[in-house]
Amino acid sequence: MRKLQRLLKFILPICFLFIGCSKEKLLDDQSSNKDVTDSQFLKIESSKTAIASNLKPIGSGVMMQAFYWDVPAGGNWWNTVRGKVQDWSNAGIDAIWLPPASKAQNGPFSMGYDPFDYFDFGQYDQMGSIETRFGSTNELKTLITSAHNAQLSVIADIVINHNSGGDSEINPVNGQSNWTKFTPLSGRFNRDFNDFHPNYSYTSDTGVFGGFPDLSHHQVRVQNELWKNSGSVAKYYKNEMGFDGWRFDYVKGFEPWVVKDWKNEVGGFTVGEYWDGNAGTLDWWTGQAEVSAFDFACYYKMRDAFEGNDLNKLNDDMLWKRNAARAVTFVTNHDTDEIFNGKMLAYAYILTHEGYPTIFYKDYEEWLDKNRLNNLIWIHNNLAGGSTNIVYTDDNEYIAKRNGYNNSGLMVYINNADYWQERWVETNWSNTVIKDYTGHSGWEQTTQLGRWVKIQAPPKSYSVWAPK
Repeated sequence: MRKLQRLLKFILPICFLFIGCSKEKLLDDQSSNKDVTDSQFLKIESSKTAIASNLKPIGSGVMMQAFYWDVPAGGNWWNTVRGKVQDWSNAGIDAIWLPPASKAQNGPFSMGYDPFDYFDFGQYDQMGSIETRFGSTNELKTLITSAHNAQLSVIADIVINHNSGGDSEINPVNGQSNWTKFTPLSGRFNRDFNDFHPNYSYTSDTGVFGGFPDLSHHQVRVQNELWKNSGSVAKYYKNEMGFDGWRFDYVKGFEPWVVKDWKNEVGGFTVGEYWDGNAGTLDWWTGQAEVSAFDFACYYKMRDAFEGNDLNKLNDDMLWKRNAARAVTFVTNHDTDEIFNGKMLAYAYILTHEGYPTIFYKDYEEWLDKNRLNNLIWIHNNLAGGSTNIVYTDDNEYIAKRNGYNNSGLMVYINNADYWQERWVETNWSNTVIKDYTGHSGWEQTTQLGRWVKIQAPPKSYSVWAPK
């Protein structure tokens, strides 16, 4: 048995490096057409650090997920990202989300989701390397400084549900041998069986992940070491490393109060990965945690709409429709990429609608037309204000109106058909010259006294209309 346990200690974490950190069964979606107003306070929901540093308020622009699964190993990723932050800022990005930055069990090969030493960012020789997959401590600090100089906030990916890489010890609670003895070279947050759930099994916690030792957040010592003490993980990330906000991994693994307490203790923009397609469940979690969540309900409805050729699905329930201030929308992330042919249409959707949109690194830098994405980012930052009204949908047409907030608002026309389409719509503008800010149609139109106008969209594309 001990030989098997020792073998599993090394095999399990490696296996889980080849899947996303949150592959779990999704609940069924629910539908709702509840109207909400645009939540503009996202534009001021920045940490005190961000405000003091004259950073762009998080929510005033667009977030960049500055990594993808299996970015190149070799310790150069922080330098790669550093070379792009100014261009991203110029394009309208206001924050970058980095992968888990501290040393994990698989050292130079790990994407960080098997955390071992929360205080080793690439300066201790342990787990097979000094640097992490992404680089050294100094390179990370230089990246964060460069991002701040470019007025970008930096979001840390926090993995506190499970740990990996500990030595074996006997748990006196159940008499079993578990991998729960952690003595990292940083000398900080040493852990043993007292810090983990005693029944090392899939039924011992809210959501155990992959058989890894599961931290017990009900233990006061764990709370102190993670976020409460002056030298806690959270305060070290913020005060020593310079992070401005938090992306919590696999929040189904612990209760919402954990994230709430962390945020209340250290501040900073906070978003949780609650992987669930049910908008009501997401709304519940954000209310309990009092932070944002990734809008998986929106993601799955976009997938069904654009890949299933049924844009009526965009009428269905999503987190941003319930509480836009808590919704972080996305088209792709490091775990899931199921929107293919309609990906630019999906970006046109999230960058013209409510919520805080996220751009995926590979979509922006490699796979899609960067100029078109920059155009949509500009439209989001300058035109996409106010509440949303869906004007028309059918299988391959979708038209919505943003009603404006310190700006004129817009009309977005998404066309998933293989031919041009046009439609008469009622706008908010009377006797006004409007134009397509994407340049796709080449039209300029004047609305009539009744505020009606004919707009058009190219095949498998979109147009965005607003006063000239």
